[in-house]
Amino acid sequence: MNNFVTRSISALVYAGIFIFAILFSEQTYILLIAFFACVCIWEFSKIINSKATIVYLLFSIGLVALKYYNLIPQNILSVLLAISLLVSTYLILNLYSKSYIPLRELQRFILLTAYVLMSFFFLTYLPFKEGIYQPNVIIFIILIIWANDSFAYLIGKNFGKHKLFERISPKKTIEGFIGGLVFSIITGCIVSQFSLSYTLMNWIIISIIVSILGTFGDLVESKFKRQANVKDSGTIMPGHGGLLDRLDSLFFLAPFVYLYLHFLL
Repeated sequence: MNNFVTRSISALVYAGIFIFAILFSEQTYILLIAFFACVCIWEFSKIINSKATIVYLLFSIGLVALKYYNLIPQNILSVLLAISLLVSTYLILNLYSKSYIPLRELQRFILLTAYVLMSFFFLTYLPFKEGIYQPNVIIFIILIIWANDSFAYLIGKNFGKHKLFERISPKKTIEGFIGGLVFSIITGCIVSQFSLSYTLMNWIIISIIVSILGTFGDLVESKFKRQANVKDSGTIMPGHGGLLDRLDSLFFLAPFVYLYLHFLL
């Protein structure tokens, strides 16, 4: 079986399971995100050489259980969001530095909790508005990510001349980034016609956040892989690598979209 067929089958299975879990019920969505979080914590633990993986896996299960039963007060949620946003912002700024993040035990703890775990935690909150589960929201966000990634690749491949972050991801170009942003906004305008929850302007802003922060999320993970000298985060998805490779954009942007939808809107 050639690599294209393998990648195609793997992507279809992944997309099918994801969409089914989103549409079936809020319980299946939360459980699937919990599973994704555990796998990504496992994969990232290997990348940063953490020895306490089981602790973070149990912690992630505990956080998901608290979300499932709505036991986290709003003030605590705000503190967790602030921590997640601060760490994510630091990781974005670190992209401009040629130096790598020193991976002592404290740094590993912060990265596993604030970069991976808390980001997935806020991903579970994205389809909820005033406590009501709205699966179309997360599906529309995934469509915008798909549009951004697809058109960034197509435009970058055919018209890209100026590198975005050559040290980290040699194939990404400024032209590709702009193309992905433009088509993300177009996709946001389209999905706004099917959304009862948010306005056209809301979806344009969400599209901009998704495009920019999704790109940064991919670059942040790429820098960690370069630091560890590995090509893929894992092997769970034949032809694609690990789940971390597939979800790096989605979970990284989740706290920022949550901030907009629940605090700035």
